[in-house]
Amino acid sequence: MTEQNNKIITPRGTALLPFILFIVLVLGTGMFLSLQGVDQPFNQLRASVALFAAVIFAFIIYKGSIEEKVSSFIKGTTDENISIMYMTCFLAGAFATVAKVSGGVDSVVNLGLTMVPPQFITVGLFVIAMFMALATGSSSGTTAALGTIAYSVAVEAGLNLPMVLAAVLGGAFFGDNLSVISDTTIVATTTQGVEMRDKFRMNLTIALPAAIIAGILYFVLGTPEKVVDINPGSYNLILVIPYIYVLVASILGMNVFMVLGSGAIVAGILGMFVGNINLLEFAQAIHAGFADMTEIVLLAIFIGGLSQMMEDEGGIAWIMSKIQNITKDEKSAQIGISVLVGGVDAAVANNTAALIVTADVCREISDEYKVDPRRTASLLDIFSCVIQGLIPYGNQILLISGLAAGAAAPVEIIPYMWYNLILGVAAIISIYIPFADGVIKKDPWNWKYRASESVVKRRKEEGTLVEYDYNK
Repeated sequence: MTEQNNKIITPRGTALLPFILFIVLVLGTGMFLSLQGVDQPFNQLRASVALFAAVIFAFIIYKGSIEEKVSSFIKGTTDENISIMYMTCFLAGAFATVAKVSGGVDSVVNLGLTMVPPQFITVGLFVIAMFMALATGSSSGTTAALGTIAYSVAVEAGLNLPMVLAAVLGGAFFGDNLSVISDTTIVATTTQGVEMRDKFRMNLTIALPAAIIAGILYFVLGTPEKVVDINPGSYNLILVIPYIYVLVASILGMNVFMVLGSGAIVAGILGMFVGNINLLEFAQAIHAGFADMTEIVLLAIFIGGLSQMMEDEGGIAWIMSKIQNITKDEKSAQIGISVLVGGVDAAVANNTAALIVTADVCREISDEYKVDPRRTASLLDIFSCVIQGLIPYGNQILLISGLAAGAAAPVEIIPYMWYNLILGVAAIISIYIPFADGVIKKDPWNWKYRASESVVKRRKEEGTLVEYDYNK
């Protein structure tokens, strides 16, 4: 039994039944529709709807009065980290949409295609996808933008089509994993209470070597039989500035709300300056960006409330008791975190949903075994991306296979997903050989205040420093 806020909580495996229902609904529906030949079967039942059903089920089977259950659910939805996630997602959506409507996405793609020599097209598409996803924060958006181009070029140049498509996907996951406006980055950092720039630096130390090795493979094995003329469209360097601004501002440590809010304004002003949008279209793009993040916010609301209900019912305590049976130290705890998020992603086929679902448990593991939360956030984001790129029913791989007119099935693309495979291996190696820990060693974690020493110093100067309550 554990004690929380003077309330005795008994570990109960049955408290996980609503979460199991959620996984069964998402995975079962996707598999059933796959057998029926439905297009994009795992996208037909939205995760938020499945979670809503799980919440209703929790209200039915959990003990206590309806008032107690509602109170527990509302407590979870109004958690500070969940609220920060809401606002960050909305602002990220606003920036991404304004930059896209202004013509930023087209400029990024066309600039990249202009700079790539035709004989290096496979590795070139890999690199373009890396920077596009890093700029836009969307692996799916990058896949959609480059998928048709990759298919056409591969066929014309006599390239290995599955390899070329995998190169695009690998680059997309690289950028998605690192981007400061990616929903996975937002979820991983806010739920673990860490700074975006710290998670970025740690992830980059692991992801960059993996990207270099994968790039070499695509360069050596992806040479075209004949050189083709790509004929890229026009681009405007001015429209690339907002992406550079957001990346640099985040790395320098600017508050994430300020980064994304000012980034949207910069993108809108530059879009109006070049004449691509007017003031009204700027305002409409901001609203559209908010709307685009509705699904993620709904996921956060429902999983936040459901997680609190599961915790009060003893579900989290039950998971922790099982993990403690197989976890001996900090390193095995990191393996447990990696396996947990990877396993859930394989079940729900949505890396953002997997992160939201497992965040609370992983935070508990981090606190229990003193795994630096920046390390936890890094592992969460990495392994959700690794597995998402290696399941044949993931959104991104199904999308690019569809854009290739079915000429390359997902199972044909997966063997060439070298970046994701190497990234997973590099991340596991980093657990036992901490080559990526230089960032956190320079700024140690203070468990008393559950923040890095630099943050503790800043809060002390601001007069906002308080001890962290591990029982809240």
